[in-house]
Amino acid sequence: MKHIPTIQSVAGNPRKLATLMQTHKDWNESPDVLTRLTRRLSTTLSLETQMGILAEEINDVIPFDCMTYRHQIAARDFVYATGMGGPHRCDYRLNLEGQFYGSLTFTRNKRFAEKEMEGIELILSAAICPIRNACMYLTVEQAALTDALTGIPNKRAMDDALARATSLGDRHGQENSLILCDLDRFKAINDRHGHIVGDHVLQLAAAELQKAIRTSDEVYRFGGEEFAILLPQTDEADARVVADRIRQFVNSIRVNCGETDIEVTTSCGVAMRLQDESTDQWLARTDEALYRAKAAGRNCTRVFPAINPA
Repeated sequence: MKHIPTIQSVAGNPRKLATLMQTHKDWNESPDVLTRLTRRLSTTLSLETQMGILAEEINDVIPFDCMTYRHQIAARDFVYATGMGGPHRCDYRLNLEGQFYGSLTFTRNKRFAEKEMEGIELILSAAICPIRNACMYLTVEQAALTDALTGIPNKRAMDDALARATSLGDRHGQENSLILCDLDRFKAINDRHGHIVGDHVLQLAAAELQKAIRTSDEVYRFGGEEFAILLPQTDEADARVVADRIRQFVNSIRVNCGETDIEVTTSCGVAMRLQDESTDQWLARTDEALYRAKAAGRNCTRVFPAINPA
């Protein structure tokens, strides 16, 4: 018969346990700025939330008029700013173990004293590890929402964005439009020139789409050779203008393949979201508009009219 060892309960050291309990209480209730800062930062992995906490704690000790944080995470710019600036500034680069985790700038109307800048450095030295963890978390999170080939947001990111737009539209009556564009006869490019060339065309198309849209818009790789563009606060007439501009930019692509150059065109479907319309219904109407553009001979734009049912 196999012997199974038993685990016996061992009484803890009462003095050490009491010390632990007191230390935990002191840590939670300590008015010390560094202890309070690290305690607050440890409660979240949201970089935006952490910057808000950092701004509060620093401003409590060293008043400033504006704090700005900048960092590029997974090829996307992250910017956090609070307050209004002044003529005097001090800048800090956040580095830990040879890695860069963004830059901070503080500005105000009064010149910063040496002791104040030293104080900011002490606070940042206590904050750098939680900030590093938040940056790493955001890097992983953004990688999961980014298309590996083109570097633009993927379908999962698009689904999240459409859900947010739908919610905001229902609450505030905001007009949002969606464009679906599909590269024309893309399969023929893959069949004739191979997938390496096809992948290069997709990368070029993604780059042209980003050039064609406005700063308020966002482009997503919907799947295969199909892309989606979300246009906040945009009606169908303005969305059609953007779609036609997208077609012009995509049509400028030329890929040299020896004796011939590959030329690329795209078809676009446009639909403005109706009030109380679900995300799936909105997407289905946009897809229907794209189908009509394909049926009309490709390299054109078709709009699914935003007519609310009676």
